[in-house]
Amino acid sequence: MQAAISAKTTKFLPVTSLLVGLALVVPAVWAQTEQSQNTAKSPGSSAPAKPDEPVYTVRETVSEVHLVFTVTDQHGHYIKDLKQNDFRILDDRKPPEDILNFSSETDLPLQVGLLIDASESVTARFKFEQEAAIEFLKETIRPKFDQAFVIGFDLTPKVTQDFTGDTEKLSVGIRTLRPGSLTALYDALYFACRDKLLKQPQAGPVRRIVILLSDGNDNASAVTREKAIEMAQQAEVSVYTISTNPAGFRGHGNKTLESIAEATGGRSYVPSQISAVAEAFAAIQEELRSQYAVSYKPAAFRPDGHYRSIEVQAQNQKGLRIRSRKGYRSPSEHDASNR
Repeated sequence: MQAAISAKTTKFLPVTSLLVGLALVVPAVWAQTEQSQNTAKSPGSSAPAKPDEPVYTVRETVSEVHLVFTVTDQHGHYIKDLKQNDFRILDDRKPPEDILNFSSETDLPLQVGLLIDASESVTARFKFEQEAAIEFLKETIRPKFDQAFVIGFDLTPKVTQDFTGDTEKLSVGIRTLRPGSLTALYDALYFACRDKLLKQPQAGPVRRIVILLSDGNDNASAVTREKAIEMAQQAEVSVYTISTNPAGFRGHGNKTLESIAEATGGRSYVPSQISAVAEAFAAIQEELRSQYAVSYKPAAFRPDGHYRSIEVQAQNQKGLRIRSRKGYRSPSEHDASNR
């Protein structure tokens, strides 16, 4: 990492999705479903549901957790050649019942949400940040393979370019942004994860990320930071944050950005000068092509809505740093019945 950037590393924890019976299917990197023999047919099926039975019924619980994580050495260099037996996973402090898939994913298709703070508090560096974001998308998004969208936010989030692999359209979406008024950062993140990434179709394994450029100061959101983080975890989104605060800033904004990145398995960058914003984007681009993916069945899983911690440990090498999300909240049967 170049000295111009202070990159906040965290202990690992990644991408998660849980499928609760036939009733709850949370979009996941590898979404799989298991149908009970006695479960009623869903809408669109050739056989109608029984008149006296609800269309959606929870009969049994099927759980599968999906993680994407990053491994670096003590000097921040990415380690890309490790195997499954080089890691130990703990879900709710227990080893998984079964590891279903493990791979080194250096080339996963990307679904990227670019969230740019367009409130009045960031106007000083706004133009440069726009150009750095445009350059990042041109270098990162591969047409017909990756997709991205652009949201600018002040009091409300505004989609200036929906999902596309066309970097010219994305560039126009970024240049359309204009500084506004108050800052509803948590609302914007919640919206990007729930209404965009969580609902976006996927044909196979993908890497979902949000890149958030902001000063970290929220003064207008309806949802809390915790709710925004929980929605990012549900949507399997890692959030990478780039602070727009000037060097020497002593407010709470940078800590806010760091906490969001850490909880979702992303990374927080604090450029020491405006030119280092582009270097932060370059560092994110490299990381996205240097990750591992694993799916597993957690032991003693129950659909009770409680928070389950995740920890990944290196078994055969010392000094490795592993980053991913810190955990996830298991769906409850009540959640399923409301789907």
